[in-house]
Amino acid sequence: MKWHTEYHWFNTRNKREFVNITDLVRKAVRKVEIQEGMVLVSAMHITAGVFVNDEEEGLKADLMDWAEELAPFKSDYRHHYTGETNGDAHLKSILFHHEVIVPVTDGKLDLGPWQEIFYAEFDGQRRKRLLIKVMGE
Repeated sequence: MKWHTEYHWFNTRNKREFVNITDLVRKAVRKVEIQEGMVLVSAMHITAGVFVNDEEEGLKADLMDWAEELAPFKSDYRHHYTGETNGDAHLKSILFHHEVIVPVTDGKLDLGPWQEIFYAEFDGQRRKRLLIKVMGE
């Protein structure tokens, strides 16, 4: 069994943003040279997430609108009593989850048609870390 761990840092231009990280994950899988296994991709912050979906601008805008509708920015979150103002970002990250596991088959990510891997940022414009852990044989 081979294991490989990479950390990548993001500092998004926007407070809320989706970043396609599929190629980053593919490169990590190629480095390890496994044929069968899996890769775990995890946002290491509680106001960010990772998800799999389609690379289509309209859909990404709809997803961001949906997240804002379910967890809108507002000033009266109890979390804000701590001095933070990102209560909505914590809730949005739960909607997209903090990690995904993607299978590796024949040395390649085994994604379905149109599937891409995204880093979801909901409290950006500051440095945050992402974990990619490849495991297999």
